[in-house]
Amino acid sequence: TIAFFNVSSAQANVSEALQNICTIVKADDKSELRKKMKKVESDYRLKLQDYYTGISCEGESLIRIAFLNNALETGELMIKKMPKSLLNSPESDGKTLQAWVSERQLMASPIASVLNERI
Repeated sequence: TIAFFNVSSAQANVSEALQNICTIVKADDKSELRKKMKKVESDYRLKLQDYYTGISCEGESLIRIAFLNNALETGELMIKKMPKSLLNSPESDGKTLQAWVSERQLMASPIASVLNERI
């Protein structure tokens, strides 16, 4: 399930456009994720960083869902598309991605290597 926070009527269309993004990330479908990101950018002028914090997949952020599902390609794509400042910012639970990855003992994941290179 996907949960959006602070959704206004203008954002309702964006919500619809992003509806299956959690499924795409979990399935590690990089080309579908890239297509969805491009469509949202062209239709609504929004980049990943603009809607990333508003999306929750099973209570976790998109990058965390990629980690939990070993979705290497989608995880890597999102990390590369996000500004470093956002990658270093605490998420909704107050933990940064790096702290969360470390706590979950996911540092061996190839996604962690990409994350560490970026931050």
